[in-house]
Amino acid sequence: MTSSLTENPTNMKSIENRHHQLVNRLRSAEARFERTPGSVCLVAVSKTRSPEAIRAIAALRQKDFGENQLREALGKIEILSDLDCTWHFIGSIQTNKCRDIAAHFDWVHSVDRIKIAKRLSNLRPATTVPLNIFLQVNLQGEATKSGIAPGELTSLASAVHELPNLQLRGLMAIPVPESNFDRQRKVFRRLRELQNGLNQALDLALDCLSMGMTNDLEAAVAEGATHVRVGTAIFGPRNRQA
Repeated sequence: MTSSLTENPTNMKSIENRHHQLVNRLRSAEARFERTPGSVCLVAVSKTRSPEAIRAIAALRQKDFGENQLREALGKIEILSDLDCTWHFIGSIQTNKCRDIAAHFDWVHSVDRIKIAKRLSNLRPATTVPLNIFLQVNLQGEATKSGIAPGELTSLASAVHELPNLQLRGLMAIPVPESNFDRQRKVFRRLRELQNGLNQALDLALDCLSMGMTNDLEAAVAEGATHVRVGTAIFGPRNRQA
């Protein structure tokens, strides 16, 4: 689970510096596109990163962390239980993962089937608040990516909204990589429009959009992202042997 960052103070300082630069970049994007200062949540994607690396940026008031490997994530959550972290599950979900996801995470960004949503709802501990849910949308019909097709979104959103232990908050997407800023915005705009359509059609109040990563976060902020998911720009390149 740990990486070469574990006992290297130089790398730790680099992480802190990159985090500072990324936060400044995000706040600049908020100002540029007339978003409320501090309104976009930075989810630091900490998969394959050590607990020590997470702790280093938690000390910089970074609260939200994203994980996609459940076993690895559970170990970190336990080790870092003294911190006031908000944990986001951002990976694909199999039915056998639902119990631990429902018990240990605060947000799930990758629900795309009613079967998974029902299991998460049924397994969410009664003593906790409802689990915050994003529906993952496959905007561009990529066979290699998870996500519900836009045409099936209304029926899924309607069903998930009725589940007792979940709080449907909005939509998530991972677009095809694109370097052109206007084309980046166009894809994110479509996700926002889909969410607006759901709110109108189903009388919902979905208020969150999980979209944007290292290379396209400005376009995402421009189109209304409330959560951006960034890993490498904070932690540096991954150790492939982690």
